[in-house]
Amino acid sequence: MSTEAYRLWWQHDANWYQGVAKRFGQQVANEINAEAMRKIALKVGQQVARRSGALPDSGDGAKNLEELRRRYDECGDRMFPRELRNASTEVAGDDLIVLTLRRNFAITMVRMAGSLEAYQCPCTDVHAGWSEGLGVTLSENRATSCLREGDAACHLLMRLRTPLSPGAEG
Repeated sequence: MSTEAYRLWWQHDANWYQGVAKRFGQQVANEINAEAMRKIALKVGQQVARRSGALPDSGDGAKNLEELRRRYDECGDRMFPRELRNASTEVAGDDLIVLTLRRNFAITMVRMAGSLEAYQCPCTDVHAGWSEGLGVTLSENRATSCLREGDAACHLLMRLRTPLSPGAEG
């Protein structure tokens, strides 16, 4: 899909969101947006899991976590074109992956529409969907900073509950 097609689709999405907010309230718009994003993220996670196969059981937890980090990146690339966001992930511990988002077109569009104050980012819902689709369970899924609140970047923590290999302890 071309970048222009993505832009047009997301403009449609932004207008739809604004219409729901005007008719039914901002909270309802945020809830429906989060539900829809989680469902899409689940499907994307499942597609990545099918394409990539089972997570490796290399016996090396760091290597396994690095492969999962790569799969989260693939989920992000499939769901959001790089031209409309600036994101990266890194392994930050034995069970922690941190996603850093420096630019997000959704925040820009919501700001332009004048709805930034009441907008609730669905980021944790997206990560929950990706994780479920990839076959992992998170024990922690939260933002420590957010572009919406004026921070320089979003920092999102995804801490794994389930071991990545059958023999690992969790």
